[in-house]
Amino acid sequence: MTSNTGNHPVAISRITEDDTRDAQNLRALRWLADQEGGPVIVVTPQKDFDGDSLKRLIKQPGVTQHTWRGFSVGSLRGRRVVYCWPDRQHLNDLWDATPDALVVIEHGGTEAEDWIEDVHPVQLLKDATVPPRMEAESDTPSEPLPNGVDGILEYVASMAAGYSSGLKWNEEDMLKADMMNRPDRWVPITVEQVRAKCRELGMRPNDVDTVAGFLQRRKDGRRFNVRSSYKDFEFN
Repeated sequence: MTSNTGNHPVAISRITEDDTRDAQNLRALRWLADQEGGPVIVVTPQKDFDGDSLKRLIKQPGVTQHTWRGFSVGSLRGRRVVYCWPDRQHLNDLWDATPDALVVIEHGGTEAEDWIEDVHPVQLLKDATVPPRMEAESDTPSEPLPNGVDGILEYVASMAAGYSSGLKWNEEDMLKADMMNRPDRWVPITVEQVRAKCRELGMRPNDVDTVAGFLQRRKDGRRFNVRSSYKDFEFN
């Protein structure tokens, strides 16, 4: 997938079982200090948090703290950013961010795995620094999906790319209607295949989750409410 990270440097400070949170934080701050750019912003889930090194940073002149409440990625423009413990949604929201430099401090688990695959950041580990994977090293294209699903997803991706905010309700209703009216088309397709194809097509992370989520709901036996203009719609 081609990410929308522009040319700014990006890193993620990772946590392992034999690591400490403060050491993880310090790795992130040292990396950011080596990057050129504007003032520093520290983004945290809430105003209060644990982390002595981060608290010392926030107290320095010119450093500001933002919380997720009311936060806009537009405020990161021209700044060096420490993005603390984001969940999947808040990582997705970084799609249109244009900071001078960005370092993510991961919370742990698998929340950041797709983001790492898409963005190819420098990975800051306890005992090593893993350089970003080059595009030439990316996975080979996936096998075409059967029953016309490949073409459907390519169409949806091309439409979404033309909108500043991603998928519109029209394309969403087309997908929902086709999944209900042509269940035979989607039966052999897995959610993982759809997710991989959407990411390969460069769709925004939120749109990838939306399309994959539609198929998961159908696999779970759920139906959709579709506007009357698309109720009987099927892709050719």
